[in-house]
Amino acid sequence: MDSAAAATGMMRSAPPSPRFGFPPNPTSNPRSLPIRLLPSPSRRPQHRERHHLPLAQSRDSKNPTSLVACSVFTFSSPSPTSDLVSSKLQSLVSEFQSLSEPVDRVTRLLHYATLLPRLSDSARVDKNRVMGCTAQVWLEATMDKDGKMRFGADSDSEITRGFCSCLVWMLDGAAPEEVLELKTEDLASLNVGLPRGGERSRVNTWHNVLISMQKRTKMLMAERDGKAPFQPFPSLVVTAGGIHAKGSYAEAQARYLSPDGFKVKELVGVLKEKKIGVVAHFYMDPEVQGILTAAQKEWPHIHISDSLVMADSAVKMAKAGCQFITVLGVDFMSENVRAILDQARFSEIGVYRMSDDRIGCSLADAASAPAYMDYLAEGSKSPPSLHVVYINTSLETKAYAHELVPTITCTSSNVVQTILQAFAQVPDLHVLYGPDSYMGANIKELFQQMTMMTDEEIGEIHCAHNKESIRSLLRRLHYYEDGTCIVHHLFGHEVVEQINEMYSDAFLTAHFEVPGEMFSLAMEAKRRGMGVVGSTRNILDFIKQRAQEALDRNVKEHLQFVLGTESGMVTSIVAAVRNVLGSAESPTSGAKISVEIVFPVSSESMTKTSSDQSSLGVNPGKIGDLMLPVVPGVASGEGCSIHGGCASCPYMKMNSLTSLLTVCHQLPDEKNTLLAFRAERFKSQTPHGKSIADVGCEPILHMRHFQATKKLPDNLVHQILHCTSNGRSVPS
Repeated sequence: MDSAAAATGMMRSAPPSPRFGFPPNPTSNPRSLPIRLLPSPSRRPQHRERHHLPLAQSRDSKNPTSLVACSVFTFSSPSPTSDLVSSKLQSLVSEFQSLSEPVDRVTRLLHYATLLPRLSDSARVDKNRVMGCTAQVWLEATMDKDGKMRFGADSDSEITRGFCSCLVWMLDGAAPEEVLELKTEDLASLNVGLPRGGERSRVNTWHNVLISMQKRTKMLMAERDGKAPFQPFPSLVVTAGGIHAKGSYAEAQARYLSPDGFKVKELVGVLKEKKIGVVAHFYMDPEVQGILTAAQKEWPHIHISDSLVMADSAVKMAKAGCQFITVLGVDFMSENVRAILDQARFSEIGVYRMSDDRIGCSLADAASAPAYMDYLAEGSKSPPSLHVVYINTSLETKAYAHELVPTITCTSSNVVQTILQAFAQVPDLHVLYGPDSYMGANIKELFQQMTMMTDEEIGEIHCAHNKESIRSLLRRLHYYEDGTCIVHHLFGHEVVEQINEMYSDAFLTAHFEVPGEMFSLAMEAKRRGMGVVGSTRNILDFIKQRAQEALDRNVKEHLQFVLGTESGMVTSIVAAVRNVLGSAESPTSGAKISVEIVFPVSSESMTKTSSDQSSLGVNPGKIGDLMLPVVPGVASGEGCSIHGGCASCPYMKMNSLTSLLTVCHQLPDEKNTLLAFRAERFKSQTPHGKSIADVGCEPILHMRHFQATKKLPDNLVHQILHCTSNGRSVPS
């Protein structure tokens, strides 16, 4: 939704009339269709009076080549059936499709903007704002005594007012069920866009206003039916001036965003004294992340990121003189750090975990199971084949897999491009993805959706593909169906239902590992500019970008983001958002931006801990046959549990601040008291007699090559094309 000024500038070639900017004579501009100017109603279309749309075209019987404007739908009573809403939609579709030039469609929208009554100042308030629009848009919704929906809308952009005018005309006076039946896809045929990149924002305008109308309709229906409303998820509201927590779980998160200064000083002192670098995953406990984020200002060798970058950061720290690297993550992350440091010839650098117990990962465990190797062995019988393995797996898994099927690692941010490039580079290839079942299913669904795109749109995603090639590769893409992340598994039906009811008009973020329901919801939001699906870094960048865009508009605005991944991300998100808001806002600025981070919580996660259990600090939880330690929730029951109310990984919470300080104070470990904490090198060998560390690193190096060149390395292609007859491939 851009300003009307930009669009009006496109129409300078058309001689304007004194009032609306239409050609005074239809013949003076052969592209323009004649329009009968209809009087605007004297008040909002909230009772029986309705504004008149659309200006459908009919043929003059005496002159079949001429077009005569006629107002075919002018109603004075609410719509009795959904057929009427459909008829109105089809009338608008016919009208806008009859206008072949974008300038004429914009002209028509500007005319319809004049038919939409202005909302009063009391209605142009924050609670009525529609999120996701470049312009400011306000929407008011009520249900009348007959149970029909009544809408009013307004915008500071005349083009946007035109969109709102059309939607209000279609849905004002309709039954609630009729409002909910209209789909965003139904609006695609309206063919309203602007050249030079404006079309996407036009589509977003239709969609975002409709989604807001439907959300408010659902709320009014629930109120009418006496249903108890959904309780809002806990959230943190971030502004340039501070943080406000809503709900006790959010309060617990916020508590650690202002860390204990004495603990920060203690940590910085020991890190500097002993030259210790710290690499930590985004999913760390908020207390630990708060301390680390504050300590970064005094000791640069602290890095918080996703798993791939952790090892790279460790190498940089070693080059800068660090003697030890402490890893705050799960075990495969410390394995990767150890192996990559060895590859970079820093074998003398000590690498330490944060527990003397195993710090596991449900995905890594799934890939270590015999069933996973059976899946690869079966897939290797259809050469040429490539195994694309998620980075969140053990080095041992990567090594064993690579000797069975040529393997390249991937992250959630590069998996789509990796697979598309592999299919483009190797004819008749079969791709075996694993171990994350949800991500595999989501990738396949994404490609399925691409078959409905144009070749040009597909080419923007990957230049070597078109609709035919995507259809062809679908039957040669396979994924493992028995591996999940216990955190992202939590974003299932119940959580999605509540998001759909209460947060459908918010910005939705989803990690690629979430179940299909959450993936589909976020993908729909992504299509209208209101969502992101990808890695932790993709989610963080998306939130920062939207906050910056809001600042650039220099208006008061509230942005709401549903966090569809591990709640530990919030520390990095808050730090990034505060940095964006703090660097741009000033006392004289008109921009007053607030960013709300919402934490989805399942009712199953309502923590019921007894006082004696809480005193222990950890409660057990069970998934299948697996017993896991679980951080207890806060008193009101919004906390973490194995059911994942706060989408919090119990394994990651084994990386405590106490453990970090204990390990750091005992370094260098001259008495070998930290042997159980040390990330050891793999001493065993692969079935082909090679070092697990060497073979396991090769798929990672293949990915590094791909990231640098956007192509599979030649030696990997050679491995794919020269598998032995029994389906085994020996790395070159």
